[in-house]
Amino acid sequence: MPSRKFDPASFLASLLGVGFVPGAPGTYGSIFAAAVYLLLPAALFMPANWPLYWLGLAFLVSAAVLVSGQAERKLGHDAPQIVIDEAAGYFLAVALLPHSLAVAAYALLLFRAFDIIKPWPVNVSQRLRAGWGIVADDLLAGVYANIIIQIMLRLTPKFFGQ
Repeated sequence: MPSRKFDPASFLASLLGVGFVPGAPGTYGSIFAAAVYLLLPAALFMPANWPLYWLGLAFLVSAAVLVSGQAERKLGHDAPQIVIDEAAGYFLAVALLPHSLAVAAYALLLFRAFDIIKPWPVNVSQRLRAGWGIVADDLLAGVYANIIIQIMLRLTPKFFGQ
Protein backbone atom coordinates (compact mmCIF):
# COMPACT_ATOMS: atom_id res chain seq x y z
CA MET A 1 0.00 0.00 0.00
CA PRO A 2 1.51 3.42 -0.97
CA SER A 3 2.37 5.87 1.78
CA ARG A 4 -0.27 8.51 2.37
CA LYS A 5 2.52 11.06 2.72
CA PHE A 6 3.22 11.00 -1.00
CA ASP A 7 -0.15 12.17 -2.26
CA PRO A 8 0.08 14.94 -4.91
CA ALA A 9 -0.52 17.82 -2.46
CA SER A 10 2.10 16.57 -0.01
CA PHE A 11 4.57 15.97 -2.84
CA LEU A 12 4.13 19.55 -4.09
CA ALA A 13 4.07 21.02 -0.57
CA SER A 14 7.36 19.24 0.15
CA LEU A 15 8.92 20.81 -2.97
CA LEU A 16 9.05 17.54 -4.88
CA GLY A 17 10.14 15.58 -1.82
CA VAL A 18 12.82 17.95 -0.50
CA GLY A 19 10.85 18.41 2.73
CA PHE A 20 11.17 14.70 3.48
CA VAL A 21 14.99 14.84 3.64
CA PRO A 22 15.89 14.34 7.32
CA GLY A 23 17.64 17.07 9.26
CA ALA A 24 16.58 20.62 8.49
CA PRO A 25 13.76 20.52 5.93
CA GLY A 26 13.06 24.28 6.11
CA THR A 27 16.68 25.06 5.33
CA TYR A 28 16.75 22.45 2.55
CA GLY A 29 13.59 23.96 1.05
CA SER A 30 15.18 27.42 1.19
CA ILE A 31 18.36 26.13 -0.47
CA PHE A 32 16.22 24.51 -3.16
CA ALA A 33 14.51 27.88 -3.76
CA ALA A 34 17.89 29.65 -3.90
CA ALA A 35 19.12 27.12 -6.47
CA VAL A 36 16.03 27.70 -8.60
CA TYR A 37 16.57 31.46 -8.27
CA LEU A 38 20.16 31.12 -9.51
CA LEU A 39 19.00 29.02 -12.48
CA LEU A 40 16.39 31.58 -13.56
CA PRO A 41 17.40 34.11 -16.20
CA ALA A 42 18.70 37.41 -14.80
CA ALA A 43 16.34 39.24 -17.18
CA LEU A 44 13.39 38.11 -15.07
CA PHE A 45 14.68 40.31 -12.26
CA MET A 46 15.00 43.46 -14.39
CA PRO A 47 12.39 46.21 -13.85
CA ALA A 48 10.85 45.63 -17.30
CA ASN A 49 9.93 42.08 -16.24
CA TRP A 50 8.74 42.80 -12.72
CA PRO A 51 5.06 42.36 -13.69
CA LEU A 52 5.89 38.84 -14.89
CA TYR A 53 7.87 38.19 -11.70
CA TRP A 54 4.96 39.34 -9.51
CA LEU A 55 2.53 37.21 -11.51
CA GLY A 56 4.76 34.17 -10.99
CA LEU A 57 5.12 34.95 -7.30
CA ALA A 58 1.35 35.35 -6.93
CA PHE A 59 0.92 31.94 -8.55
CA LEU A 60 3.55 30.40 -6.24
CA VAL A 61 1.95 31.93 -3.11
CA SER A 62 -1.53 30.77 -4.19
CA ALA A 63 -0.25 27.27 -4.88
CA ALA A 64 1.63 27.25 -1.57
CA VAL A 65 -1.48 28.22 0.40
CA LEU A 66 -3.59 25.62 -1.40
CA VAL A 67 -1.26 22.63 -1.22
CA SER A 68 0.00 23.48 2.28
CA GLY A 69 -3.54 23.41 3.61
CA GLN A 70 -4.21 20.09 1.88
CA ALA A 71 -0.89 18.54 2.92
CA GLU A 72 -1.39 19.67 6.51
CA ARG A 73 -4.45 17.42 6.72
CA LYS A 74 -2.26 14.43 5.80
CA LEU A 75 1.04 15.33 7.46
CA GLY A 76 -0.12 17.19 10.56
CA HIS A 77 -0.34 20.80 11.72
CA ASP A 78 2.43 22.88 10.07
CA ALA A 79 4.41 19.69 9.45
CA PRO A 80 8.13 20.29 8.88
CA GLN A 81 7.90 18.42 5.55
CA ILE A 82 5.81 21.28 4.14
CA VAL A 83 8.48 23.56 2.65
CA ILE A 84 6.78 25.19 -0.33
CA ASP A 85 6.20 28.12 2.03
CA GLU A 86 9.98 28.57 2.25
CA ALA A 87 10.13 28.89 -1.54
CA ALA A 88 7.39 31.54 -1.52
CA GLY A 89 9.14 33.47 1.25
CA TYR A 90 12.52 33.20 -0.42
CA PHE A 91 11.20 34.54 -3.73
CA LEU A 92 9.71 37.48 -1.85
CA ALA A 93 13.13 38.04 -0.23
CA VAL A 94 14.77 38.43 -3.67
CA ALA A 95 11.98 40.49 -5.28
CA LEU A 96 12.96 43.86 -6.77
CA LEU A 97 16.65 43.02 -6.33
CA PRO A 98 19.36 42.36 -8.90
CA HIS A 99 19.98 38.74 -9.83
CA SER A 100 23.33 37.74 -8.34
CA LEU A 101 25.08 35.16 -6.22
CA ALA A 102 25.56 37.73 -3.44
CA VAL A 103 21.83 38.53 -3.36
CA ALA A 104 21.02 34.81 -3.38
CA ALA A 105 23.32 34.16 -0.43
CA TYR A 106 22.22 37.12 1.67
CA ALA A 107 18.58 36.38 0.96
CA LEU A 108 19.07 32.79 2.05
CA LEU A 109 20.82 33.73 5.30
CA LEU A 110 18.51 36.59 6.25
CA PHE A 111 15.34 34.79 5.23
CA ARG A 112 16.25 31.72 7.30
CA ALA A 113 17.21 33.91 10.26
CA PHE A 114 13.87 35.76 10.25
CA ASP A 115 11.96 32.52 9.64
CA ILE A 116 13.65 30.85 12.62
CA ILE A 117 13.65 33.84 15.01
CA LYS A 118 10.10 34.89 14.02
CA PRO A 119 10.05 38.54 15.15
CA TRP A 120 6.67 40.28 15.41
CA PRO A 121 4.38 39.97 13.40
CA VAL A 122 5.98 36.87 11.87
CA ASN A 123 5.29 34.97 15.10
CA VAL A 124 1.57 35.81 15.23
CA SER A 125 0.93 35.26 11.53
CA GLN A 126 0.99 31.50 12.08
CA ARG A 127 -2.37 31.82 13.82
CA LEU A 128 -4.08 32.28 10.47
CA ARG A 129 -6.17 29.36 9.30
CA ALA A 130 -5.03 26.44 7.14
CA GLY A 131 -2.57 27.17 4.36
CA TRP A 132 -2.35 30.89 5.16
CA GLY A 133 -1.05 30.10 8.65
CA ILE A 134 1.73 28.03 7.11
CA VAL A 135 2.69 30.52 4.39
CA ALA A 136 2.20 33.95 6.00
CA ASP A 137 5.15 33.75 8.42
CA ASP A 138 7.50 32.91 5.54
CA LEU A 139 6.17 35.77 3.44
CA LEU A 140 6.81 38.19 6.30
CA ALA A 141 10.28 36.73 6.88
CA GLY A 142 10.89 37.30 3.15
CA VAL A 143 9.76 40.92 3.43
CA TYR A 144 12.11 41.52 6.36
CA ALA A 145 15.03 39.93 4.49
CA ASN A 146 14.24 41.98 1.39
CA ILE A 147 14.16 45.25 3.32
CA ILE A 148 17.56 44.52 4.91
CA ILE A 149 19.09 43.64 1.52
CA GLN A 150 17.56 46.76 -0.07
CA ILE A 151 19.23 48.88 2.62
CA MET A 152 22.54 47.03 2.29
CA LEU A 153 22.44 47.40 -1.49
CA ARG A 154 22.01 51.18 -1.19
CA LEU A 155 24.70 51.57 1.47
CA THR A 156 27.29 49.25 -0.11
CA PRO A 157 26.42 48.73 -3.81
CA LYS A 158 30.00 47.72 -4.73
CA PHE A 159 29.75 44.80 -2.31
CA PHE A 160 26.93 43.47 -4.49
CA GLY A 161 28.83 44.15 -7.71
CA GLN A 162 26.68 47.19 -8.56
